[in-house]
Amino acid sequence: MRGTRCIEMIGKKCSIKEDACPACLNIAKRTPGNAVRIVNVPVGLAPQAMFRYSANSFKLHRLPMPRAGTVLGLIGTNGIGKTTALKIFSGKLKPNLGDPNGVPWSAVLAQVRGSELQTYFTRLVDGGLRTVTKPQHVDLLKRIKFTGWTVSTLLAAKDEKGALDTVVDALDLGPIMERSVEQLSGGELQRLALALTLVQSSDAYLFDEPSSYLDIAQRMRAARAIRACVSQDTYVVVVEHDLALLDYLSDSLCLFYGERGAFGVATASMGPREGVNTFLDGYLASENVRFRKEALNFKPNVDDIMMEESGDVAAISYPALSKTVGSFSLSVEPGTFEPTEITVLLGQNGTGKTMFVKMLASEVLPGLCLSVKPQYLAPRFKGCVKALLERRIRCAYGSARFREDVLVPLGIEPLLDMPVPQLSGGELQRVALTVTLGTPADLYLIDEPSAYLDSEQRVLAARVMKRFVQLTRRSLLVVEHDFMMATYLADKAIVYTGEPAVRATATSPQAMASGMNEFLRSLDVTLRRDPETHRPRINKPGSVIDREQRASGDFYSTT
Repeated sequence: MRGTRCIEMIGKKCSIKEDACPACLNIAKRTPGNAVRIVNVPVGLAPQAMFRYSANSFKLHRLPMPRAGTVLGLIGTNGIGKTTALKIFSGKLKPNLGDPNGVPWSAVLAQVRGSELQTYFTRLVDGGLRTVTKPQHVDLLKRIKFTGWTVSTLLAAKDEKGALDTVVDALDLGPIMERSVEQLSGGELQRLALALTLVQSSDAYLFDEPSSYLDIAQRMRAARAIRACVSQDTYVVVVEHDLALLDYLSDSLCLFYGERGAFGVATASMGPREGVNTFLDGYLASENVRFRKEALNFKPNVDDIMMEESGDVAAISYPALSKTVGSFSLSVEPGTFEPTEITVLLGQNGTGKTMFVKMLASEVLPGLCLSVKPQYLAPRFKGCVKALLERRIRCAYGSARFREDVLVPLGIEPLLDMPVPQLSGGELQRVALTVTLGTPADLYLIDEPSAYLDSEQRVLAARVMKRFVQLTRRSLLVVEHDFMMATYLADKAIVYTGEPAVRATATSPQAMASGMNEFLRSLDVTLRRDPETHRPRINKPGSVIDREQRASGDFYSTT
């Protein structure tokens, strides 16, 4: 049979040899359901392979260089090796230099001779380097590991540094100390996972996505707590998709690029500003590599947008509102949502943002057509993504304009044949956002659209939403905790003040600058714009710019 010399049988499975001839590769490309994907890896990267799971599977080229006494941030899209690198640093995976059968540590140490990795791996092999990892999926704490424990007993059992009180105060865990782990919400589990990591005595602290489920105030608390664990002899490595937060807490960044699920490449370390800007630009000058077709920036770009001819679109007003649920009470000042504007809700968890969205959807605006993306997604549709879109948004799905403006940027087309229940969190989030925007409505209510999305997908999702409201001349209301998405999206801001889970007040929609300034003042944080990409950057406490902005009262600088 043609091409059999490039295929070998392993048990009852076919394996395609990586050095297969072009004819066999063409045959492989035509497999049903795109079962086989052909990816070209630059030849020059072959000698720099550090780890491979198995033949014809993901391969990681090079590793980041952790340095004692500093925080190293890892930046890149999902599926290109960041978590794999953390597992290698923790000792859960052993570098195999691209050989799935494994190689001795002597070969690994010879490969990294003369670098920071040699020192790190030598200590790891000799047992002189203790590591602790904050896992990515914190829900496992209550499903598998610590059922039956309370927060206080669990933290006391893990406290090895006598830092329990300090960590509890830093992460604001006092109100939940007597709760059982099974009763905790996602944000509470995240803070517990951070605390469990920080109270342990370790030489290397590894954090995988520490901001998931946290509001903006809690993210700042987490960042400060992580930086507080840095000492002269400790390594700290952080994987994070909130680019503003990662920029703030990192001393250096390592960029990962490559092909999702196929291969990843770790670059040399660079400064936080340079690392984030390089990621957004999509071009790595030091290696002359373009890893994304176009740059991602936050500059206003509406000159080329032609508004749809949909007649006059009226503003949407709502009255003063109040609601009490249990021991929590919410007061909302009256306001108006203007056409073509995005209003972002800024506030801590437990201050009633999601409650306000539900009130608008079910009680306040009964005569309007609303489209809502809820905070928590529970897929009940059993068919594939294509069938879901054809059933829920048939008109939009058949529109070439909707395909260009929403489906393609959100990466929906590769998911069309996938069953909805099998989608990952990020895939489900993008499909839910597509369905929400494809539903004709007067007002769109979107709760936490960045959840489960990686850094690149967050920027793309924000651009899709921004362009959508400008094209359709509709109003959009967003609950969002990612600094970068919130500042890029918002034309107006509603600021929540008060005591979480007790009482809160929501202001009327106000200009983004004044709203963000009020909110940042409550967080005791100053923020500026990067002159190159216009992205928001959180100022380091006590820096020259931080002191200048505080003195002027301008906590949110737009220049």
